[in-house]
Amino acid sequence: MTSSAAVEVTGLRVRRRKRLVLRDVSCTIPQGSVTGLLGPSGCGKTTLMRSIVGVQIVESGSVTVLGSPVGNPGLRNRIGYATQNPAVYADLTVAENLRYFCSVLRAPRSDVARVIDEVGLAANASQLVSSLSGGELSRTSLAVALLGTPELLVLDEPTVGLDPLLRDELWTLFRTLASRGVTLLVSSHVMDEATRCSRLLLMRDGALLADDTPGSLLSTTGTDDLEQAFLSLVRAREAA
Repeated sequence: MTSSAAVEVTGLRVRRRKRLVLRDVSCTIPQGSVTGLLGPSGCGKTTLMRSIVGVQIVESGSVTVLGSPVGNPGLRNRIGYATQNPAVYADLTVAENLRYFCSVLRAPRSDVARVIDEVGLAANASQLVSSLSGGELSRTSLAVALLGTPELLVLDEPTVGLDPLLRDELWTLFRTLASRGVTLLVSSHVMDEATRCSRLLLMRDGALLADDTPGSLLSTTGTDDLEQAFLSLVRAREAA
């Protein structure tokens, strides 16, 4: 693993029943970057993220995270993971959930107030999770991932269902975290979010189409925007 890489994935294959979900995926995620994982729904983004956090059974290949093989117990408190389906307790308030996960992670209790403020949930802190909107629920899950001092944040479509202002605030937070040295892998199926990333992983049908910077992708494909760059890569693959 190179010293500048937070994650290295090599020849990763994942199969579910007879279907090959990830097809020999290899990529590198630089430390302190905001790397976007983009592609249509069902292309394998979530499976790749699960593989990186060590909760996915793989057929072959290797994943190294923060200098250790994925699944190493020493990584547990160094990675924050927010899934598409928030794993929080519906019968607890936002603050109660965060206090509980603080205890589990052995994070400072002061983190509760910090993460509530960072994700814009101050007005909802005493609200039962069962009564939250979809966007508020996603932010609660993100707040859990921010507890402690994670060196790697893996966020599965964290901005889905959020209004444009809040989306912008969260992307500002992501860049601030990256400036502190935190590495972020953020998935999305909305191509306009690609412009907010320092590096991009573009996926389709379980395969990686590109692992590059936004500027290099535009230059390589000779296109004016990243959605057209993605389409150009898809067409080139289909023609090969």
